[in-house]
Amino acid sequence: EGHTAHATLEAAAEEVLDVLDVYRRVYEDLLCVPVVKGKKTEVEKFAGGYYTTTVEAFIPGTARGIQGATSHNLGQNFGKMFKIEYEDEKGNKAIPWQNSWGMTTRTIGVMVMIHSDNQGLVLPPRVAPVQVVIVPVIYKDSADTLIAKANELCTKLKAAGVRCEVDSRSNYTAGWKYNHWEQKGVPIRLELGPKDFANDQVRMVRRFDNSKEDVPLAVLTPKMILELELIQHGMLKRAKAEHSQRTTTVMKWEEFVPALDAGCMCLTPFCNEVEWEEAAKKRSQEEKLAAMGEEEEDERTAVSSAAKTLCIPFDQPELPAGTLCFISGKPAECWVLWGRSY
Repeated sequence: EGHTAHATLEAAAEEVLDVLDVYRRVYEDLLCVPVVKGKKTEVEKFAGGYYTTTVEAFIPGTARGIQGATSHNLGQNFGKMFKIEYEDEKGNKAIPWQNSWGMTTRTIGVMVMIHSDNQGLVLPPRVAPVQVVIVPVIYKDSADTLIAKANELCTKLKAAGVRCEVDSRSNYTAGWKYNHWEQKGVPIRLELGPKDFANDQVRMVRRFDNSKEDVPLAVLTPKMILELELIQHGMLKRAKAEHSQRTTTVMKWEEFVPALDAGCMCLTPFCNEVEWEEAAKKRSQEEKLAAMGEEEEDERTAVSSAAKTLCIPFDQPELPAGTLCFISGKPAECWVLWGRSY
């Protein structure tokens, strides 16, 4: 979180975008969550601020957008309101341009909701507290030998920078341990049984796709380093593909609510007027409730059936001259991303 003051609008604006890109890198490079960078509309921006930028994520399991993190240029309004001043180079009193930005633990929730499955967590390797867990599969009198070998392998992996643990607990079966570590989302499980030991190999199981592979011990360390990177990139690739499939272009109102009902976000040409943004919210809610045979939303509901603008994406597709707003029929000013949201 940060609250900063700047002498010029240009300096403040530069920091706003620098911070926004930090958010993007956290989501995409660490958490494997694709986001859309953009600017909030006047309706959705921080009240009293100059403008708000955002990274917007999407939860496929619930078909809802979620604001990932925001970076605000507050302008000089709050400086004027609370008499915040500084002395410039000429010794004159001046009002600073202020920024406010921050990200919260919702990032963890977004990551969990996007990647997890019915078996539990699926953690990206770069943020997983434990990246590799070694489970000795004990038969008869093999415990001491297998546990010793597992600890030896663990030490080598740790020396190479891999966050590794050995689960040598004797009061649980191997199957119970498999389930335990799957629930915790550990990216790679290594199974070491008597046959594996005899063949100088381990059985590798990837949490990401549940694929299995026998890995020779001679190449275990470089193989684990490579696999962790491959899993990281594979998780982001899969999430981006889902995100792309759930983003649809809508050119007229009649297609809007059906696209939302199909679990998509909608990219639309929009006149960017407050009146029509509010109209879209109201009409989308009314049409959804009518389809469900209800007159009004249950007051106990935690999320609304109304659509809202998520952002005006910075990456704007070409807007051909004469393109009309999808709801008002007026000339469109920009492309806007809409969705049902948390």
